[in-house]
Amino acid sequence: MDMYHFTEYFEEQVLRKRPYIQKAWCIKVLENPLRVEPQESNRYRFWGEVPELPGKILRVVTLKDKRTIHNAFPDRRFKI
Repeated sequence: MDMYHFTEYFEEQVLRKRPYIQKAWCIKVLENPLRVEPQESNRYRFWGEVPELPGKILRVVTLKDKRTIHNAFPDRRFKI
């Protein structure tokens, strides 16, 4: 986990609003994404499966370095 970082927003807002999300899940998505796309504001979106969230896809948003995790949430609209 040393090569990944989390923004203050992630630590203070995302984990408070979605306490079920685990940092390890986010890292797993970055390391094994189903899809990756650039996003506005020099960020990247990663989508991946997490066995602990059956039937849902986790979207993880990083900063431009693709190592600093800024946001994460189950993405209901993701289509393979």
